[in-house]
Amino acid sequence: MSSPPPLLAKGLKAVCRRVVDNFLAVVTVPLAAAALVAAARSGPEQLAGRLREARPVHLFLGAFLPAAAATVYFLLRPRAVYLVDYACFRTAPNCRVPFSAFLEHAKQVPVLNERSIRFMTKLLERSGLGEETCLPPAHHYIPPYKYCTLEAARGEVELVVFSALDDLFAKTRVSPAAVDILVVNCSLFCPTPSFVDMIVNRYGMRPDVRAVHLSGMGCSAGLISVGLARNLLQVAPRGTRALVVSTETITPNYYIGSERAMLLPNCLFRIGGAAALLSNSPAGGARFRLRHVVRTLTGAQDSAYTCVFQEEDDRGNVGINLNKDLMTIAGNALKANITAMGPLVLPASEQLLFALSFIARKVFGGGKFRPYIPDFRTAFDHFCIHAGGRAVIDELQRSLNLSDEQVEASRMALHRFGNTSSSSLWYELAYIEAKGRMRRGDRVWMIGFGSGFKCNSAAWECIEPAANAQGPWATSIHRYPVDIPDVLKH
Repeated sequence: MSSPPPLLAKGLKAVCRRVVDNFLAVVTVPLAAAALVAAARSGPEQLAGRLREARPVHLFLGAFLPAAAATVYFLLRPRAVYLVDYACFRTAPNCRVPFSAFLEHAKQVPVLNERSIRFMTKLLERSGLGEETCLPPAHHYIPPYKYCTLEAARGEVELVVFSALDDLFAKTRVSPAAVDILVVNCSLFCPTPSFVDMIVNRYGMRPDVRAVHLSGMGCSAGLISVGLARNLLQVAPRGTRALVVSTETITPNYYIGSERAMLLPNCLFRIGGAAALLSNSPAGGARFRLRHVVRTLTGAQDSAYTCVFQEEDDRGNVGINLNKDLMTIAGNALKANITAMGPLVLPASEQLLFALSFIARKVFGGGKFRPYIPDFRTAFDHFCIHAGGRAVIDELQRSLNLSDEQVEASRMALHRFGNTSSSSLWYELAYIEAKGRMRRGDRVWMIGFGSGFKCNSAAWECIEPAANAQGPWATSIHRYPVDIPDVLKH
């Protein structure tokens, strides 16, 4: 017997998916129709007779229990949280660092020999970064490390954070005095007074603003901040506003040693930052609704805990050591995260296929059946993957079976801005909007990785796309996407 034509098989598969995904509607609609037909055939006199025969306790329970259940549900369900708007720091041309300038400055570091320079050159050529990424002003001096002072680091914070906040307040027309909650994350630079104190002082915020500074949480701290703001908003009065600021201060973290694993951050990390205004009320023109935040921490395993580690090298130089097993550990963290995110967002057909695959592997042994990877493309329209490096994006594209277009925002953000740590996800969202690809009702999945080791993700639903391409991509979006070769010759 011949197999059905490919188009017919594909159509049958699509029909089966639709039936499973809408199983509740498929079952309840016929039942409701049958009940209405039965009621119509009975007639009003017969129905009235049945009501007179019913006991008062039955009538009471029939009316009270549904009303009580509905009341309890509405009281206990989580309060919706909305993204009013966001803004990213717009890098200036005078901060641009072409590869040639970066390597010329590196040659002025006494401990970097020719072997280290060759390593950094090869790394940059294969990194996926472009020639327009930017470093803070202190890194433009020769030699850079002599000018990475505390004053210069504070200057970078003021440049990045205040610029992003000025743009955000202008876009939303919200006064800083109207902000009730302030959450800031910066992993490696934690001065006294803290970032939140600097922001409160600069903008004259209210003395009762609830402010938190998260440090040491790595590149995924942006979504941790969003999750914390969401939790605070769910117990706050309606109309409360929360301001989230994500950045990484590059100035004080220039590594001046020769350990290869610790030279990687020098080559990949670039200046950047973002600010987002959240609220527990859609009033005032909310643009996205926050659907889910899922956090995964694998730090109980020693290998995960130490794979991104700040330490001293043999000569006492402080830097970030990126372990060679980082991608394997990131892949395991991602699996744990999507296992938790899947049931929240995947349609019923994908969850059924995953369950059947899991049962088959348990019953018949894992060697006979390949594990089924859920198709998250059925749950999301856009993907914002942390632009931690080309290898990170490649691994997630392979693991999630995503197309080149679906990871385009991540690759282009890495090329144009470099690894901006926790703020990279917002640059990617800005890219999608600047390209005019966002539509009302579209679902967005943000995925971040960070030290610890953490994999955090957030699901958003678009309410109102951006009206224009103004933002960090305003001067360059017309040139993207660009072709990024495996090895960039300069």
